[in-house]
Amino acid sequence: MTVIAVVVFIVAYMFIATEWIHKLLAALGGAAVLLALGVTDAEHAFYSHETGIDWDVIFLLLGMMVIVGVLRRTGVFEYVAIWAAKRAKGSPLRVMILLTMMTAVASALLDNVTTVLLIAPVTLLVCDRLGINPVPFLIAEVMASNIGGTATLIGDPPNIIIASRSGLTFNDFLVHLAPLVVIELLVFCLVLPRLFKGAFAVDPDKVDNVMRLNEREAIEDSRLLIKCGVVLSLVFVGFIGRPLLHVEPSVVALLGAGLLVLVAGVEPRDYMPSVEWRTLLFFAGLFVMVGALVKTGVIGQLAKAIGGVTEGRALFATMLILVVSAVLSGVVDNIPYVATMSPVVHQLTKSISDPVQADALWWALAIGADFGGNATAVGASANVVVIGIALRAGSSISFWDFTRKGLVVMAISILVAAPYLWLRYFVLS
Repeated sequence: MTVIAVVVFIVAYMFIATEWIHKLLAALGGAAVLLALGVTDAEHAFYSHETGIDWDVIFLLLGMMVIVGVLRRTGVFEYVAIWAAKRAKGSPLRVMILLTMMTAVASALLDNVTTVLLIAPVTLLVCDRLGINPVPFLIAEVMASNIGGTATLIGDPPNIIIASRSGLTFNDFLVHLAPLVVIELLVFCLVLPRLFKGAFAVDPDKVDNVMRLNEREAIEDSRLLIKCGVVLSLVFVGFIGRPLLHVEPSVVALLGAGLLVLVAGVEPRDYMPSVEWRTLLFFAGLFVMVGALVKTGVIGQLAKAIGGVTEGRALFATMLILVVSAVLSGVVDNIPYVATMSPVVHQLTKSISDPVQADALWWALAIGADFGGNATAVGASANVVVIGIALRAGSSISFWDFTRKGLVVMAISILVAAPYLWLRYFVLS
């Protein structure tokens, strides 16, 4: 069964990477084969938290897509797009930096999937106004969301898993990871001009037209905007207050979507077209395939192998966890990887006498898993969501278009993170 799970995953991944067939067909086809051959079953695929579809992710996406669909009717995305373009004085590079910084900060306060769902429509509009290709901007933003989400406990789902296993608090994440994220974002901004070279040419006439626009005129329904603002504020409070409220983000998003539809008085035809059904089904298939790898012990064996070679050497263990987590999180979703790796790291910390150096292993796991999500188009949930939004807007992002950039960003991020971990926990501690 283990061999079958690995072979099916590799074949499906090749189809996704090469785009020989549509990625949705590859993911659902792979999941169907694994279910048909008995490698996994309904119990593990649909009901297990460790090996099944992550319904929290699915319903979080569904709820936020409905909210965005209603919000789009207010004209607020057009407002923000014009505002951003005018503040950047029409410079595509400054627009990219402004939007990526907004995305990174928002991803630290919310989860990165919710953030890109809100930022992507703005990006498509501002690029349309300036007459430039939105693909580089969308890729840059989703990478910034994966970096920014690393800063806090609630910014990226793997951090929540790590916190529950290690006992680390919201403030611990903020104190230990936020400084690194600031450094990473500065480096990322410096890399952007070279990473997306040739993406910043713009027609001066388009810029002049944008600068003459009045963003306030873009608001089409101010009363609906107020209602959306109130509901979104409640949703954000629910996200941020999760440690106290003990309500899952998916429940918060669905409650928010239901409340907004109720108070806004809109029809299903007004918001349902905003739901990315192909993206949701792709996630379902991908979760089943990765879950089969977890069920058959593939990911667990890889994780235990790391523990076998470290032999209590804290610095070596930290760097090994950092690099391996980054590489594997680029191939499989980082949520099941971190869920599998957390018990291994917990055991490793017991063999390290210095508590500061022991905690460094947890930080290496968080950094590697979160930054590693930038490596490929399927490395993080936010990546898949943005690619789906771009496709709906007529701007296709291929697996390799994303991955060629993502591997560079991931490598640079890890190269910056490694000396940070070494200096902070082994030299200056």
